[in-house]
Amino acid sequence: MASQKSDESCMDSSTKINIPPVPAKNDQSRNDPECSGFDDLLTDSTSYYNNAKKYWSNVSPTVDGMLGGFGSISFIDIRGSEQFLKQLYKQKPAPGRKWALDCGAGIGRISKNLLLPWFDQVDLVEQDEHFCETARKELVDFTSKLGTVFNSGLQDFIPEEGRYDIIWAQWVLGHLTDEDAVQFFVRCAKGLARGGMIVIKENFTTSNVVDVDRTDSSVTRPLLQMKQLLKQGNMRVVKEQRQTSFPKELYPVYMLALRPIIKN
Repeated sequence: MASQKSDESCMDSSTKINIPPVPAKNDQSRNDPECSGFDDLLTDSTSYYNNAKKYWSNVSPTVDGMLGGFGSISFIDIRGSEQFLKQLYKQKPAPGRKWALDCGAGIGRISKNLLLPWFDQVDLVEQDEHFCETARKELVDFTSKLGTVFNSGLQDFIPEEGRYDIIWAQWVLGHLTDEDAVQFFVRCAKGLARGGMIVIKENFTTSNVVDVDRTDSSVTRPLLQMKQLLKQGNMRVVKEQRQTSFPKELYPVYMLALRPIIKN
């Protein structure tokens, strides 16, 4: 999901489309003493997640709502993701094309335009019940390929072991605490089929500090910090690419393809 941030957020100079594309702003960062504090925000993880849930419950279940008013970039976004996905099938071993999982699926925009045309079956996981209902309606033409729509937050979701060829998480990991993000990667690694991959597509700051948005209880991390979390979650980056052709005022958006670290 995504949305443009308010001036109450703590951001760098780019725009953030909520947890989708987003305009980065000339606001304060994690290191600014006037900003209430990243660590304070996460002290009570229950409130952190409840506040995000409340925020999204008031967002329109439309593409424009999912993208925080930047619905016009949806085509460019999907095209970039499709090109990246094609590159992954040149890897050896290549993932299968049987099952995919759409994490933080919103109303099914990514499933409808990217995953369902590619895979035999697609499951969705989304914490907002209204979005889940809308997704089922939006994907009615894919009934034979649509699997389960899980109404759950990613901090609680446990994928079935060995099920998925691709697990796609886009513009949603900023809603997870660092600890929950690491555990999410650990669980997803177990959910991968042989040769499977996790793909994350997220906003990243242009600085080395975390940008905090109290409006929707989310953070935008530096790319280096995300890679540290991935390592803690026993994941390695096998391919990395920046999304191109987005408006310049948006945060940089990167796609990372991941596989579990094989330990000797």
